[in-house]
Amino acid sequence: MTDNAAIDAAHTGELVSEDAISRALAPEPLVVVLSGPSGVGKDEVLVELKRRGVPYHFVVTATTRPRRSGETDGVDYLFVSVAEFAEMIEEGELLEHALVYGDYKGIPKNQVRRALAEGKDVLLRIDVQGAQTVKRLIDGAVFIFLIAETMDELERRLRERKTEPPDRLKMRIATAREELRRVCDFDYVVVNRRDRLEETVDTVLAIIAAEKHRVHARRVSL
Repeated sequence: MTDNAAIDAAHTGELVSEDAISRALAPEPLVVVLSGPSGVGKDEVLVELKRRGVPYHFVVTATTRPRRSGETDGVDYLFVSVAEFAEMIEEGELLEHALVYGDYKGIPKNQVRRALAEGKDVLLRIDVQGAQTVKRLIDGAVFIFLIAETMDELERRLRERKTEPPDRLKMRIATAREELRRVCDFDYVVVNRRDRLEETVDTVLAIIAAEKHRVHARRVSL
């Protein structure tokens, strides 16, 4: 078919892409990276997504930091010792890992691969530093950056947590200011306003739904 004939066929409705129809009926699984500065509300968004029962695989990050009050091992994080974390690195079990505020964090590789093989969308909740690494390692992932409405509001949230001594809190605030500069490295930015969590989650779900309907689908590979 010549170019002109193809154009004429498209105008008359004769040219139909079977591949596009197949993708619309059964879109390929996505890897969605949810990131943002400390204190912006990544955990709260994750909890609300789970409460709604969305059919995603939520990757549980491994960390060496102590478990905080109210956190559950295997749900909030995989809490491991430094020795155990080192063993995971040596055995190649981590997709990426980094030292964050004095503690190690890493993403178990097999969780991601197994979920994609099962046709499930994968959601990664990781810090900004980790997101930069994942962007280099996973082609076709969707990157969402959460922010607060102002830097003053973000500082207020960090102070209200009361989980760290003043020196570490000061470091988190300074780091958050620097991390905000990385927003342009992401595909989407979502403002997580105080007391409007459901609105934030609605926006995240809308982004994922839109990605599922792309004419040129993302091809995830790692």
